[in-house]
Amino acid sequence: MRWLSSVNERIRQIAVPVFAALVVGYFAYHSMKGDHGLNAYAKLSSELLKAEHVLRAHRDEREVIEHRTNLLRPDNLDLDILDERARVVLNLLNYNELVILD
Repeated sequence: MRWLSSVNERIRQIAVPVFAALVVGYFAYHSMKGDHGLNAYAKLSSELLKAEHVLRAHRDEREVIEHRTNLLRPDNLDLDILDERARVVLNLLNYNELVILD
């Protein structure tokens, strides 16, 4: 009986640190590999950086389009832009112009 009691006490002494180590290992693993861990954070950071570059490119393109559109407004009409757009849309040329195809 005494021998069984010492075995149970020894198991308790070993089981608590082993269980604590397993819990710490579980949380350490999931802090790195989990859905919200460091690896997921790094992946999301790189995706965010790529998306910011795409957004910057689209904003630049939008600014160019807005500038060209502003040149076609009646209060600020640029005749060169108007002539260019008319030629593209109507597919017409002046009789003394040459067409150079790339």
